[in-house]
Amino acid sequence: MASLVCGSLAFDTITNFHGRFADQILPEQVHILNVSFLVPTLRREFGGCAGNIAYNLQALGGQAVVMAALGNDGDEYLARMAKLGIDTGLVFKVPESYTAQAMIITDADNNQITAFHPGAMQEAHRIDLPVRADIRLALIGPDGRDAMLKRARDLHAAGIPFVFDPGQGLPMFNGEELRHFISLATWVAVNDYEARMLCDRTGQSLAEMSSSHLAGVIVTLGAEGCDVWVKGQSKRVDGVAATAVVDPTGCGDAFRGGLLYGLELGWDLVKCVTLGNQLGALKIAQQGGQNHVIDRAALGLA
Repeated sequence: MASLVCGSLAFDTITNFHGRFADQILPEQVHILNVSFLVPTLRREFGGCAGNIAYNLQALGGQAVVMAALGNDGDEYLARMAKLGIDTGLVFKVPESYTAQAMIITDADNNQITAFHPGAMQEAHRIDLPVRADIRLALIGPDGRDAMLKRARDLHAAGIPFVFDPGQGLPMFNGEELRHFISLATWVAVNDYEARMLCDRTGQSLAEMSSSHLAGVIVTLGAEGCDVWVKGQSKRVDGVAATAVVDPTGCGDAFRGGLLYGLELGWDLVKCVTLGNQLGALKIAQQGGQNHVIDRAALGLA
């Protein structure tokens, strides 16, 4: 069994600001905002939601199939995924574009400001869903707008259950479009901020969403864990204490890798997100979205 991971492949340029954004930004002056942050450290990492989720899923022992677009600078990324055993047969090369780029500044409180250039990601809708008997589960993560809409239609038509995980792509869609995504999905996964935006735009509460055809709504809460909504009822699944808090980049993606792995095995949602919480705590102790080592035995999976 394989899981189709649809979303972005990107290069992350990650910097650290040793102060607090809140001390540098004057709320009463945001209409004339002009601010500069000194960032003494800078590094470039493999990233993007699809790449990060696939990294975690593959390391857990699952089979990730990435459906995403790479630019003319993406050969190194493609080779890396192949070396990890990730299926790259559905990665589309766009020769006239750069690979998507995320420029991230993280402050001392682990708040982040990100500038994102979509690049080749804007052409991801040119990839068609193949007929493959091994793909029985999917996740739609942040991607080009047209690609996300197409993925939902195609997966639903193919009878493949999927997690709708709009992430930072959520603001691209209005209430009607978001309600349509939800109507086609099997699960919805968002963080607490996105959950508030999703409820506001759709006019539905989390209880109402989870009382529909959905098998569950998952709301991640950072270090506090996550809430699992099933049939109108919420259950809090506590977070896992990290050995160190180094870099939050990719923590949500690590969580989703654990979620997909559990869904592949037919686990209930609480068990799935418990593993996701463990992966998030493991990831935050390392820099970058794909540098943490996953020990299956230590996670009780061996």
